[in-house]
Amino acid sequence: MTIKIYNTLTRKKEVFTPLEEGKVKMYVCGPTVYNYIHIGNARPAIVFDTVRRYFEHREYDVQFVSNFTDVDDKLIRVAKELGEDVPTISDRFIKAYFEDVSALGCKKADAHPTVMDNMDVIIEFIKELVDRGYAYESEGDVYYRTRKFDGYGKLSQQSIDELRVGARIEVGEKKQDALDFALWKTAKDGEISWESPWGTGRPGWHIECSAMARKYLGDTIDIHAGGQDLTFPHHENEIAQSEALTGKTFANYWMHNGYINIDNEKMSKSLGNFVLVHDIIKHHDPQVLRFFMLSVHYRHPINYSEELVEKTTAALGRLKTSYQNLKHRLDISTGLTNQNEEWLQKIANLDAEFIREMDDDFNTANAISVLFELSKQANYYLMEKNTDKTVIEAFIGEFEQLFGVLGLSLTEDQLLDEDIELLIEQRNQARRDRDFQLSDDIRDRLKDMNIILEDTPQGTRWKRG
Repeated sequence: MTIKIYNTLTRKKEVFTPLEEGKVKMYVCGPTVYNYIHIGNARPAIVFDTVRRYFEHREYDVQFVSNFTDVDDKLIRVAKELGEDVPTISDRFIKAYFEDVSALGCKKADAHPTVMDNMDVIIEFIKELVDRGYAYESEGDVYYRTRKFDGYGKLSQQSIDELRVGARIEVGEKKQDALDFALWKTAKDGEISWESPWGTGRPGWHIECSAMARKYLGDTIDIHAGGQDLTFPHHENEIAQSEALTGKTFANYWMHNGYINIDNEKMSKSLGNFVLVHDIIKHHDPQVLRFFMLSVHYRHPINYSEELVEKTTAALGRLKTSYQNLKHRLDISTGLTNQNEEWLQKIANLDAEFIREMDDDFNTANAISVLFELSKQANYYLMEKNTDKTVIEAFIGEFEQLFGVLGLSLTEDQLLDEDIELLIEQRNQARRDRDFQLSDDIRDRLKDMNIILEDTPQGTRWKRG
């Protein structure tokens, strides 16, 4: 089986063929660290962490790089408002970023480069573009000559003529063409700045990723990823800068996750409806937010609402309960039964189906459907009179493997009412089968979780202790 990726550059799914067999070079655009991250930032963090995990599951050696923008207009503005310097602000929110995404189950990248730590590389990159005639200095600013790069617009599938309509030179800009974009900006009084061949200043936004991707991953990488909003102009400009400098393809595959809506409206700071992860995880299990993000295909828009998060909480809880029920049954399962091979084959078939769905452009939504089928089959199996330790262990192993690929935890939560009812039905079946050890075992487990059972002529009643 082969992995297929929807490539934004070609607008179609393509079989993934790495630059080097068994290895993946992957660069993901990270946040601008002037505040806590919102759920729009969380989506690419979760999505591409899962892509990385899946490649690793398929035994690829993944070199994963994700940057921080720690110098830009937003940071300078916030620093002025708070009366602090830019490095203090950026350091604070880089630490906050790691706390938030760690709670969401995201692993650290192999490298998290920052602009400040790579200023010499960025300046040298700009200098080479100037030397090659792709950039020019104008009164201390440096601009990229957009029209000089023949392939400009190929990622966003826009022509130069289309882009030219509506483009204009803003007041204070010193560029030669309205389509040209800044690589270096002259420092204003009091702003953070660095010395360069063009005077004191700081980089434009787009140049940083080109320079850092090249430094950490080489001239050509396998996958460049980020939010859909970065397709133009950020990623378009990265291609122009990188390919003009090296004469090589910058990235073979471009991946972009879809937008997030809040209560059916596009998330926007102007609407005041953006939600910070820092706030969400005070009230919701961070794993629920991750599960919610993965429940929709990464390229599709996703709608966030409290109602949907509550439904997601219940859904994830059902999966965890199935797993805990299996763990609970493991110690009292018997030896081999005559249905052993049949159940093991069902589990193997579900594993293969999970792989098929994830191979198809990392379709986590369908992969999660496989998890629910695994849970369903596990629940059916636990209703049987005799359970085989080998089968129970296979179910448990499959849960742990698939949850691990999706970056999800299997820690036990409080049982939901419907989960309690399922356990009671399993206990009733055990009593009908005269399997009193299992019946008592289920009662003891519920008791440990403060669930009190009362057997009456009308059936078993329960309450929380």
